[in-house]
Amino acid sequence: MAGEFGNPEVVQEEVDILLIGGGMACCGAGYEIMRWAEAAKAATGVDLKIKLVDKAAMDRSGAVAQGLSAINTYIGSEQDPADYARMVSNDLMGITRDDLAYDLGRHVDESVHLFEEWGLPIWKTDDQGVRHDGAESIREGIPALKDGGKPVRSGKWQIMINGESYKWIVAEAAKKALGSDRIQERIFIVKLVNDKNDPSRIAGAVGFSVREHKVMVYKFKACLLAAGGCVNLFRPRSVGEGTGRAWYPVWNAGSTYSMAAEAGAELTMMENRFVPARFKDGYGPVGAWFLLFKAKATNAFGEVYMDRNKEMLNDYPPYGQAAVPASCLRNHLMLKEMKEGRGPIYMDTVTALANLRETLTPKEVKHLEAEAWEDFLDMCVGQCGIWVGENIEPEKKNSELMPTEPYLLGSHSGCCGIWTSGPDDVGAPTDEAMDGVPGHLPKGWSWGYRGMTTVKGLFTAGDGVGASGHKFSSGSHAEGRMAAKSMVQYCLDNKDWTPELDTDVDALVEEIYKPVRTYMEHKDYSTAIDVNPHYITPKMLQFRLQKIMDEYVAGVATYYTTNAHMLAVAEEKLEMLKEDAAKMRAKDLHELLRAWENYHRILTAEAHMKHIQFREESRYPGFYYRADKNFVDEENWKCFVNSVYDKDSKKWTCFKRAHVDLVDKSKLFK
Repeated sequence: MAGEFGNPEVVQEEVDILLIGGGMACCGAGYEIMRWAEAAKAATGVDLKIKLVDKAAMDRSGAVAQGLSAINTYIGSEQDPADYARMVSNDLMGITRDDLAYDLGRHVDESVHLFEEWGLPIWKTDDQGVRHDGAESIREGIPALKDGGKPVRSGKWQIMINGESYKWIVAEAAKKALGSDRIQERIFIVKLVNDKNDPSRIAGAVGFSVREHKVMVYKFKACLLAAGGCVNLFRPRSVGEGTGRAWYPVWNAGSTYSMAAEAGAELTMMENRFVPARFKDGYGPVGAWFLLFKAKATNAFGEVYMDRNKEMLNDYPPYGQAAVPASCLRNHLMLKEMKEGRGPIYMDTVTALANLRETLTPKEVKHLEAEAWEDFLDMCVGQCGIWVGENIEPEKKNSELMPTEPYLLGSHSGCCGIWTSGPDDVGAPTDEAMDGVPGHLPKGWSWGYRGMTTVKGLFTAGDGVGASGHKFSSGSHAEGRMAAKSMVQYCLDNKDWTPELDTDVDALVEEIYKPVRTYMEHKDYSTAIDVNPHYITPKMLQFRLQKIMDEYVAGVATYYTTNAHMLAVAEEKLEMLKEDAAKMRAKDLHELLRAWENYHRILTAEAHMKHIQFREESRYPGFYYRADKNFVDEENWKCFVNSVYDKDSKKWTCFKRAHVDLVDKSKLFK
């Protein structure tokens, strides 16, 4: 019987593996998992049932939804996985998991080769050194990357693509591999459920349709939780008609981190955040301008602040001495200009394009000027609107830059996320470092299944994997593929185990639909349904959350600065906000979606705040400052800060995990 808003239909389903999300990580898993499942069936007779559920639609889900103009992680023949692990470590101020980064570096190129095979146009350099965009490369018959074709590199790790349809191409391959009967779109998973007989094991998940009045309850042996990072945690710079505009896609609501935490998974580096410098108001990307066009950022007086303030880098050895300073340190030098009144900050597009005209042919110049626009059309259409609306021609007028509000993620220049099991075939290069066992990872870094969290059966990839940033789109896809292989093996190893939910299905349904019940019970109390003492709208609750985080947890309002006293105020206010969150209303399915996204954001916000509170240093100057601990303390805090959440007491416990370098980092520094 079809459900109705107040009385939804309950659909229960049992599978072996559930993939939660539709972004690059789950597309990688979706593409890869069937061949391992089919091989397992041929070898053992075990026929695994697999399903993917996505809050939206796979063709345009995830951070690559609008498209991209570059693939930011491609190793190629010029570097090796150890070089990649070094770069990741340096950009994140020395605290990353070398095992995870190195392992990714071994596999990421295969994903890029698959993208090209599926039809993604990739820029190439011909034998005469002339650059061709993706379409030209195909017409000219330039070899594919896997056959020796040379990509056009905008930076050491980045290659240029024509990527407006990037996600569409990758999703099509995943959908073809899985088959339509294994995919359910418009299903928002909001809660994981542990096993009744083993609380350290995952057994199911519950969510609802955002199009129909249905609650979905799944039981499974394993799941991949890859629902992206977190945006709109802090008050965005855009207000009024621009409210909600952000650099990172707004549907990333911290669901990966909050659901994992409630299930008992150990989180790591949740104090880390990313504050990208982007074209002002439109949040347009700057990578191509810095790397491909060789543009420089200046203050209002035309001074290159990276040169003007370079002595500031000496305050942060050894990271300030790297050939490429960490992303946060580049922000740090920019913020000095802004604080001391030498703004606005500009991207000097005029000089960059003039310089290129001196070395390129007229045809190449025309192509690059077109690419200046296509860079935005590929991945941030709104920035084109800004340029048009402000009469900006990049060859004639410079554009403002601005550091954004903070975002939490694990796949870009950020490394917050979940503590996961690393590969079992890499480790310390010396016997002494690993208790006399060569090639063995430090204790607590690997427990048998690559990508599995500390909760049995719960896997993650992409933004979910902590302490290993710079995966980007290709790396997230590769990580999903690795997790797929591990999940199939995990299910074979546990083929005789039957999951049993630790919570009654009726109770789960009531919990999911509580905002609906709250609305229906109290909606007639007031004449205006948005003004009611018995509930709060999800929109208003989100404004409160953003105000707390912005003003007390190092948002733009305080130039990314906080201290122990401000964090204590945030702690108190977040506690009250959690109480009020139980009174959120949902007048329709859209508000039910927003209510649960906000719940996820609050838990993610609390984790972020607790970690900053616990780490008594400013590890990421330029991303946040603790004014009372405004230094990097290599002796006491070159370590992972991890945490676990108790869903019964609703309390967090933060603790240190030792950091170990597995790759020699001395090559990074001047």
